Amino acid sequence: MLNQLLIESKNPVFFTGAGISTDSGIPDFRGPKGIWKTSQPIYFQEFLESEEKRIESWQRKFSNELSISGANPNSGHLKIAEIMDLKQDSHLITQNVDNLHQESGIKESQITELHGNATYAKCLDCELIYSLSIIKEEFLKTGKAPVCTSCKGIIKTATISFGQPMPEKEMIVAQRRSITSDLFICIGTSLAVFPAADLPVLAKEVGAKVIIINNEPTQLDHIADLVINRDISEVLSEIEF
Repeated sequence: MLNQLLIESKNPVFFTGAGISTDSGIPDFRGPKGIWKTSQPIYFQEFLESEEKRIESWQRKFSNELSISGANPNSGHLKIAEIMDLKQDSHLITQNVDNLHQESGIKESQITELHGNATYAKCLDCELIYSLSIIKEEFLKTGKAPVCTSCKGIIKTATISFGQPMPEKEMIVAQRRSITSDLFICIGTSLAVFPAADLPVLAKEVGAKVIIINNEPTQLDHIADLVINRDISEVLSEIEF
């Protein structure tokens, strides 16, 4: 059924969460080794108000604990990229920040990142982008939280932190893509984080078929046309065109 729905679809949307990247060695955010369980989160307001919290945040970033460097796209990422190459009107919405979808070969124009990207940094004021290698070199040298060389604003990894507003532009694109899709495929997401978890509901309301592929049941299984609770990479490897 999964194969047939994909073949018949003209503009599918893939919606991915942490589960797609666990086979690349990145712990599930809410899993036993994920950040949720191993670290107390630093809230966005704390980051803005406290130099000490900014320093702690950068220390975490550059420790092995939170590092995603060295991870490579797995067979699940590559299968999605293969399908999207064939389906030119397809789109991918991701909650992940690991950049692995881009590395798998999917065009930037086909990807919407709801929670940002952990592979670079950005000034919160002027939005100037910084390489993490440059930030790390300066941070290890001075021990101080980095500030923008252009406007003296606060620099932060380009991810959405706890308490930080969702990116307005990306949410608009995600909502538009959801309501114009004819097939909405949720992969490796608990569908427990809102407003992102509203997207499959939006797609369903306008007539799209909804598929949920996840190792465990989700709270939106009841709206899905097809639910597959098996290993994600294994399920995706069985798709053939």
